[in-house]
Amino acid sequence: MQPEPGSQVGDSGGEVAERVRQVIGSAGVSQREFARRIVMDPSKLSRSLSGVRRFTVAELARIADTADVDAGWLLGSRTEASVKPSAVRRDRAAAAAAPEGGRPLQIVRETVRLIAERGFHAVRVADIAEACATSTAAIHYHFPGRDDLLEAAVRWCMDEDTARRAARIAEAGDTGDAGDELRQLIELQTPYTEQQRRQWSVWLDLWAEAARSTAVGRLHVAYYRQWRATVADVLRRGVGQGVFRPDTDPDAAALRLTALIDGLATQVLAAAPVAEPATGTSPEDMQAALLAYVDATLSVPPPAKS
Repeated sequence: MQPEPGSQVGDSGGEVAERVRQVIGSAGVSQREFARRIVMDPSKLSRSLSGVRRFTVAELARIADTADVDAGWLLGSRTEASVKPSAVRRDRAAAAAAPEGGRPLQIVRETVRLIAERGFHAVRVADIAEACATSTAAIHYHFPGRDDLLEAAVRWCMDEDTARRAARIAEAGDTGDAGDELRQLIELQTPYTEQQRRQWSVWLDLWAEAARSTAVGRLHVAYYRQWRATVADVLRRGVGQGVFRPDTDPDAAALRLTALIDGLATQVLAAAPVAEPATGTSPEDMQAALLAYVDATLSVPPPAKS
């Protein structure tokens, strides 16, 4: 009898945790990066590796798929790590090509896309399976329930958003000017492109779920704590550089600015992508309003002309 995907795996001797450590070591990435690849809370991975928490069957399935090792070996039912279960082989053969990043990430990416298009409650597991060219059983194998999928989707969006911010700042070059960096962050949060609109559509749907789901709510709190800390750090450096007003409270200002970003983005999303400017708030309106707010409340005024 096969264990249920959501059930925990006994590991009194620590053998399962040790095999997972071997997999992470072979991957050549940090523990946090490996957690991102298998769409798992880094703290859960850490607790499972230390023996405080047990891995679930679904988590081990995602680890096996991502690292291309035998799930049976991770579970301790096989001695070889080189051959994957035939069921997983058949699952991969069903797709035209192996999904980039492995099946778990493909499932999460397609879930996010479908949520953006239809809303979370209108997306069925069968829809996700069809988008991934696999079976509903394969979806449940990696993510046993809808709550698991939603939590994974939130985590993936958080990681992608953080990575995009880091990449944009790196592309802009390290000028050292906190004012420029804040403007980069504002532009990145303005939904100009289809990808940015999709991301915001998902966030709006997930905000509603965060009010009802404790797990998603915790992720929501963690994400906003990180996001506001990023903005506050930029403002704090800007005060030190003389770019922002010396009486600026970075934490309070970050709270107000991020709330303004959220509200304006919601207005932009409420308008059709090709709507005339008079029918709703445009991305240009949003960015202009945010920059005007920064200039009026945070930036040091330019010296008066004599």
